Amino acid sequence: MPSKTLKTTTAAAVLALALLAAQSANAANNSSDSASNKEAFTFGVIGDVPYGDAEIAKFPSRIQDINADSALKFVTHVGDIKNGSSVCSDEYFANIRSQFDTFEHPLVFTPGDNEWVDCHRTNNGAYNPLERLDKLREVFFDQPGKTLGATMPVKAQENLGLPENVRFTQNRVAFSVVNIQGSNNSLLPWSGLGETTPTPEQLAEVEHRTDAVLDQIHATFTDAERRNDRAVVLMTQADMFDPSLLAAATASPEAVSGFREIVAAIIDETNRFDRPVYLINGDSHVFAQNQPLADGSPWLEIYGQPAADDLQRITVDGSANATNYVRFTVAGNSRDVGDVLSWEKVPFSQ
Repeated sequence: MPSKTLKTTTAAAVLALALLAAQSANAANNSSDSASNKEAFTFGVIGDVPYGDAEIAKFPSRIQDINADSALKFVTHVGDIKNGSSVCSDEYFANIRSQFDTFEHPLVFTPGDNEWVDCHRTNNGAYNPLERLDKLREVFFDQPGKTLGATMPVKAQENLGLPENVRFTQNRVAFSVVNIQGSNNSLLPWSGLGETTPTPEQLAEVEHRTDAVLDQIHATFTDAERRNDRAVVLMTQADMFDPSLLAAATASPEAVSGFREIVAAIIDETNRFDRPVYLINGDSHVFAQNQPLADGSPWLEIYGQPAADDLQRITVDGSANATNYVRFTVAGNSRDVGDVLSWEKVPFSQ
């Protein structure tokens, strides 16, 4: 018969092995949690700022507030670096570029209509909008494939003459930033230049830019599917579901005809992807979070399209409401995570 001492020793050894196994399991779980947390990241989005002298004066401080959020992986400005009633001058563009250069995070910028599409207006200087678009590309996109602020490599469409259209991937989330404009995607006549209908050169630019946007959207989803990405994030200036345009678009869908092909492509790719898709835009100046293409939405009839329930749209505050930036958090790569993106508004200090 085994001695009492041997029994005690054996029991102690078994207990020690059990404790060691539990510690190993906890260490593995903690390691997994740590890896998941490391894969999570945040990014910031602003748009339709600065508007007018008071906001121009505050803009350096706004940038410093964003710089102080050191955890941000990058920042996107979704267009409109001036209001719609001020001059689209070279000097103004240079001033904003100098401010953009003070960002300590990588800065992705897509132009808004106020800095080129609407520059035909008399109070904007009665510029040819296409000349202003060329100038924007010269000033803000002089190094295609690189962000403003801190350098982050991006894949750009400079081969198509659109260096502002960029895409990149972070932690199995595909980001695509495209030049889509208000004013019905730049189809409204240049009335400040005496035009009552779109000019041939205007129509040619819209066609070329829209084709490039469609190419990038399709390529973004194709690559996301191939990589087994968890989500796609599209960013643009234009609010293609602007609540203030709903009545006019319901009465005459031609009011948003410039967006029709783009919306159709987003719906088609979203439904095929069958994972979360997020659309982040500016333009309408009022923060919103909704599903503009969910079943029952009036926009489906306006655009003549089926539903895309997996599309979530977030509009950032702008103009007088631009008192905050939106901080987006991308969840760590965990099977237990539901929504890939979450977001919150972060007030500026002044």
